[in-house]
Amino acid sequence: MQLSRLRFCAASALATTAFLAACGGSAPAPVAQTPPPDARRVDASTAGSVSGRVTYEGAVPASVPAKLDSDPACAREHPNGLMLDTVLVTNGGLDNVFVYVKDGLGNYYFDTPTEAVTLDQKGCNYTPHVLGVRTGQPLEIVNSDATLHNVNAVAKVNQGFNMGQAIQGMKNAKVFTAPEVMVRIKCDVHSWMTAYAGVVSHPYFAVTAGGGVFELKNLPAGTYTIEAWHEKLGTQTQSVTLGEKETKTVGFAFKVS
Repeated sequence: MQLSRLRFCAASALATTAFLAACGGSAPAPVAQTPPPDARRVDASTAGSVSGRVTYEGAVPASVPAKLDSDPACAREHPNGLMLDTVLVTNGGLDNVFVYVKDGLGNYYFDTPTEAVTLDQKGCNYTPHVLGVRTGQPLEIVNSDATLHNVNAVAKVNQGFNMGQAIQGMKNAKVFTAPEVMVRIKCDVHSWMTAYAGVVSHPYFAVTAGGGVFELKNLPAGTYTIEAWHEKLGTQTQSVTLGEKETKTVGFAFKVS
Protein backbone atom coordinates (compact mmCIF):
# COMPACT_ATOMS: atom_id res chain seq x y z
CA MET A 1 0.00 0.00 0.00
CA GLN A 2 2.78 2.45 0.92
CA LEU A 3 4.67 1.65 -2.32
CA SER A 4 1.55 2.31 -4.39
CA ARG A 5 1.08 5.64 -2.62
CA LEU A 6 4.67 6.63 -3.40
CA ARG A 7 4.26 5.71 -7.05
CA PHE A 8 1.05 7.75 -7.26
CA CYS A 9 2.73 10.79 -5.68
CA ALA A 10 5.70 10.54 -8.02
CA ALA A 11 3.45 10.27 -11.08
CA SER A 12 1.36 13.22 -9.88
CA ALA A 13 4.47 15.33 -9.38
CA LEU A 14 5.72 14.54 -12.88
CA ALA A 15 2.32 15.35 -14.41
CA THR A 16 2.14 18.63 -12.51
CA THR A 17 5.62 19.59 -13.65
CA ALA A 18 4.75 18.80 -17.25
CA PHE A 19 1.50 20.80 -17.00
CA LEU A 20 3.26 23.85 -15.59
CA ALA A 21 5.96 23.65 -18.22
CA ALA A 22 3.38 23.45 -21.00
CA CYS A 23 1.18 26.25 -19.67
CA GLY A 24 3.77 28.69 -18.43
CA GLY A 25 7.11 27.57 -19.78
CA SER A 26 9.55 30.29 -20.71
CA ALA A 27 10.57 30.80 -24.32
CA PRO A 28 13.82 29.17 -25.43
CA ALA A 29 16.86 31.35 -25.78
CA PRO A 30 17.38 32.78 -29.25
CA VAL A 31 19.59 30.70 -31.50
CA ALA A 32 23.06 32.24 -31.56
CA GLN A 33 24.38 33.23 -34.96
CA THR A 34 28.03 33.87 -35.73
CA PRO A 35 28.73 36.93 -37.89
CA PRO A 36 30.92 36.38 -40.97
CA PRO A 37 34.47 37.78 -40.86
CA ASP A 38 33.56 40.65 -43.21
CA ALA A 39 30.29 41.54 -41.45
CA ARG A 40 29.21 45.18 -41.45
CA ARG A 41 27.09 47.06 -38.92
CA VAL A 42 24.51 49.71 -39.82
CA ASP A 43 25.53 53.26 -38.95
CA ALA A 44 22.29 54.72 -37.59
CA SER A 45 23.55 58.28 -38.09
CA THR A 46 23.61 57.83 -41.89
CA ALA A 47 20.67 55.42 -42.31
CA GLY A 48 17.47 56.33 -44.14
CA SER A 49 14.06 54.75 -44.61
CA VAL A 50 11.67 53.40 -47.21
CA SER A 51 7.94 53.84 -46.75
CA GLY A 52 4.91 53.44 -48.94
CA ARG A 53 1.48 52.00 -49.47
CA VAL A 54 0.03 48.87 -51.00
CA THR A 55 -3.20 49.57 -52.91
CA TYR A 56 -5.92 47.32 -54.31
CA GLU A 57 -7.93 47.82 -57.48
CA GLY A 58 -11.10 45.92 -58.30
CA ALA A 59 -14.03 44.31 -56.55
CA VAL A 60 -13.26 43.09 -53.04
CA PRO A 61 -14.15 39.39 -52.57
CA ALA A 62 -17.06 38.81 -50.22
CA SER A 63 -16.37 37.69 -46.67
CA VAL A 64 -16.81 33.99 -45.99
CA PRO A 65 -18.49 32.72 -42.79
CA ALA A 66 -16.54 30.27 -40.66
CA LYS A 67 -18.32 27.01 -39.85
CA LEU A 68 -18.31 27.45 -36.08
CA ASP A 69 -20.87 24.73 -35.38
CA SER A 70 -18.05 22.19 -35.40
CA ASP A 71 -16.93 23.50 -31.98
CA PRO A 72 -19.44 24.86 -29.42
CA ALA A 73 -16.65 26.79 -27.66
CA CYS A 74 -15.94 28.73 -30.86
CA ALA A 75 -19.65 29.31 -31.47
CA ARG A 76 -19.98 30.82 -28.00
CA GLU A 77 -17.13 33.23 -28.77
CA HIS A 78 -18.99 34.51 -31.84
CA PRO A 79 -22.77 34.45 -31.24
CA ASN A 80 -23.30 36.50 -34.40
CA GLY A 81 -20.90 34.41 -36.48
CA LEU A 82 -17.31 34.94 -37.63
CA MET A 83 -16.64 36.38 -41.08
CA LEU A 84 -13.31 35.72 -42.77
CA ASP A 85 -11.57 38.19 -45.10
CA THR A 86 -8.60 36.97 -47.13
CA VAL A 87 -8.49 40.29 -49.02
CA LEU A 88 -8.72 43.05 -46.41
CA VAL A 89 -9.08 46.51 -47.97
CA THR A 90 -9.30 49.79 -46.04
CA ASN A 91 -9.81 53.03 -47.99
CA GLY A 92 -8.32 51.46 -51.09
CA GLY A 93 -5.27 50.13 -49.24
CA LEU A 94 -4.50 46.43 -48.92
CA ASP A 95 -3.74 45.23 -45.39
CA ASN A 96 -2.03 42.02 -44.23
CA VAL A 97 0.69 42.33 -46.88
CA PHE A 98 4.18 41.28 -45.81
CA VAL A 99 6.70 43.82 -47.15
CA TYR A 100 10.42 43.18 -46.72
CA VAL A 101 13.89 43.71 -48.16
CA LYS A 102 14.41 40.67 -50.35
CA ASP A 103 17.88 41.52 -51.64
CA GLY A 104 20.63 44.12 -51.36
CA LEU A 105 21.84 43.95 -47.76
CA GLY A 106 25.06 42.17 -48.67
CA ASN A 107 27.24 41.45 -45.65
CA TYR A 108 25.37 43.56 -43.10
CA TYR A 109 24.92 41.66 -39.83
CA PHE A 110 22.16 42.03 -37.24
CA ASP A 111 21.94 40.67 -33.71
CA THR A 112 19.14 38.20 -33.04
CA PRO A 113 16.34 39.72 -30.93
CA THR A 114 15.83 38.10 -27.54
CA GLU A 115 12.19 39.17 -27.17
CA ALA A 116 9.69 36.63 -28.48
CA VAL A 117 7.09 37.35 -31.15
CA THR A 118 3.62 36.23 -30.02
CA LEU A 119 1.06 34.34 -32.11
CA ASP A 120 -2.19 34.07 -30.16
CA GLN A 121 -5.18 31.79 -30.70
CA LYS A 122 -8.02 33.95 -29.50
CA GLY A 123 -11.69 33.71 -30.40
CA CYS A 124 -10.82 30.66 -32.50
CA ASN A 125 -8.68 32.77 -34.80
CA TYR A 126 -4.96 33.44 -35.15
CA THR A 127 -3.84 36.91 -34.05
CA PRO A 128 -2.09 38.37 -35.94
CA HIS A 129 -3.02 36.79 -39.25
CA VAL A 130 0.30 37.81 -40.86
CA LEU A 131 3.48 38.36 -38.86
CA GLY A 132 7.22 38.68 -39.21
CA VAL A 133 9.87 36.95 -37.13
CA ARG A 134 13.65 36.92 -37.32
CA THR A 135 15.74 33.81 -37.83
CA GLY A 136 16.71 32.49 -34.42
CA GLN A 137 14.09 34.60 -32.63
CA PRO A 138 11.57 32.78 -30.42
CA LEU A 139 7.99 32.58 -31.68
CA GLU A 140 5.68 32.10 -28.70
CA ILE A 141 2.38 30.43 -29.57
CA VAL A 142 -0.42 30.95 -27.05
CA ASN A 143 -3.83 29.31 -26.67
CA SER A 144 -6.18 31.88 -25.13
CA ASP A 145 -9.28 29.78 -25.91
CA ALA A 146 -11.06 27.25 -23.71
CA THR A 147 -10.85 24.62 -26.42
CA LEU A 148 -8.34 22.38 -28.16
CA HIS A 149 -6.20 23.88 -30.91
CA ASN A 150 -3.68 22.12 -33.11
CA VAL A 151 -0.78 24.23 -34.42
CA ASN A 152 0.65 22.90 -37.66
CA ALA A 153 3.50 24.89 -39.25
CA VAL A 154 3.90 23.88 -42.89
CA ALA A 155 7.46 24.90 -43.76
CA LYS A 156 9.47 24.16 -46.90
CA VAL A 157 12.89 25.45 -45.81
CA ASN A 158 12.67 25.29 -42.02
CA GLN A 159 11.71 22.33 -39.89
CA GLY A 160 7.94 22.33 -39.50
CA PHE A 161 6.08 21.31 -36.38
CA ASN A 162 2.67 19.96 -35.45
CA MET A 163 1.56 20.21 -31.84
CA GLY A 164 -1.63 20.26 -29.80
CA GLN A 165 -2.60 22.87 -27.22
CA ALA A 166 -5.49 21.43 -25.26
CA ILE A 167 -5.65 23.79 -22.28
CA GLN A 168 -6.47 27.49 -22.11
CA GLY A 169 -3.32 29.44 -21.29
CA MET A 170 -0.88 26.96 -22.80
CA LYS A 171 2.27 28.44 -24.36
CA ASN A 172 4.90 26.85 -26.55
CA ALA A 173 7.88 28.50 -28.19
CA LYS A 174 9.46 27.57 -31.51
CA VAL A 175 12.40 28.93 -33.49
CA PHE A 176 12.92 29.11 -37.26
CA THR A 177 16.57 29.02 -38.25
CA ALA A 178 16.49 29.94 -41.96
CA PRO A 179 14.81 32.73 -43.97
CA GLU A 180 11.49 31.64 -45.48
CA VAL A 181 8.68 33.75 -46.95
CA MET A 182 6.18 32.48 -45.98
CA VAL A 183 5.54 29.71 -43.42
CA ARG A 184 1.87 28.74 -43.32
CA ILE A 185 0.50 27.94 -39.87
CA LYS A 186 -2.86 26.20 -39.64
CA CYS A 187 -5.13 24.50 -37.13
CA ASP A 188 -6.15 20.97 -38.08
CA VAL A 189 -9.08 21.13 -35.65
CA HIS A 190 -10.58 24.37 -37.01
CA SER A 191 -10.14 24.50 -40.78
CA TRP A 192 -10.68 28.27 -41.06
CA MET A 193 -7.75 29.12 -38.77
CA THR A 194 -4.65 30.12 -40.78
CA ALA A 195 -1.72 32.44 -40.17
CA TYR A 196 1.43 33.25 -42.12
CA ALA A 197 4.89 33.95 -40.74
CA GLY A 198 7.56 35.72 -42.76
CA VAL A 199 10.98 34.57 -41.52
CA VAL A 200 13.85 36.93 -42.35
CA SER A 201 17.42 37.42 -41.14
CA HIS A 202 17.20 41.21 -40.78
CA PRO A 203 14.89 43.85 -39.23
CA TYR A 204 13.62 45.35 -42.52
CA PHE A 205 10.08 44.02 -42.78
CA ALA A 206 6.55 45.20 -42.05
CA VAL A 207 2.94 44.06 -42.31
CA THR A 208 0.65 46.61 -43.93
CA ALA A 209 -2.14 48.04 -41.81
CA GLY A 210 -4.38 51.09 -41.65
CA GLY A 211 -4.99 51.13 -45.39
CA GLY A 212 -1.93 49.38 -46.80
CA VAL A 213 0.73 51.54 -45.11
CA PHE A 214 4.25 50.29 -44.31
CA GLU A 215 7.67 51.66 -43.32
CA LEU A 216 11.16 50.16 -43.25
CA LYS A 217 13.29 52.24 -40.89
CA ASN A 218 17.04 52.58 -40.25
CA LEU A 219 17.99 51.22 -43.66
CA PRO A 220 21.59 51.87 -44.79
CA ALA A 221 22.36 53.47 -48.14
CA GLY A 222 22.22 51.02 -51.03
CA THR A 223 20.12 49.52 -53.81
CA TYR A 224 17.45 47.11 -52.65
CA THR A 225 14.77 44.80 -53.96
CA ILE A 226 11.61 45.29 -51.90
CA GLU A 227 8.99 42.54 -52.12
CA ALA A 228 5.31 42.68 -51.18
CA TRP A 229 3.64 39.31 -50.49
CA HIS A 230 -0.08 38.60 -50.19
CA GLU A 231 -1.59 35.20 -49.47
CA LYS A 232 -4.08 35.32 -52.38
CA LEU A 233 -2.67 37.92 -54.77
CA GLY A 234 0.94 36.75 -54.97
CA THR A 235 4.06 38.93 -54.91
CA GLN A 236 5.36 42.14 -56.45
CA THR A 237 8.82 43.66 -56.31
CA GLN A 238 10.24 47.17 -56.57
CA SER A 239 13.85 48.31 -56.85
CA VAL A 240 14.88 51.35 -54.83
CA THR A 241 18.20 53.12 -54.40
CA LEU A 242 18.62 54.86 -51.07
CA GLY A 243 21.26 57.47 -50.26
CA GLU A 244 22.59 58.36 -46.82
CA LYS A 245 19.90 59.86 -44.56
CA GLU A 246 17.48 59.66 -47.47
CA THR A 247 13.78 58.83 -47.34
CA LYS A 248 12.20 57.11 -50.34
CA THR A 249 8.62 56.20 -51.12
CA VAL A 250 7.58 53.13 -53.10
CA GLY A 251 4.15 51.82 -53.98
CA PHE A 252 2.61 48.49 -54.89
CA ALA A 253 -0.72 48.08 -56.70
CA PHE A 254 -2.47 44.72 -56.66
CA LYS A 255 -5.32 44.14 -59.09
CA VAL A 256 -7.90 41.45 -59.61
CA SER A 257 -6.64 39.24 -62.42
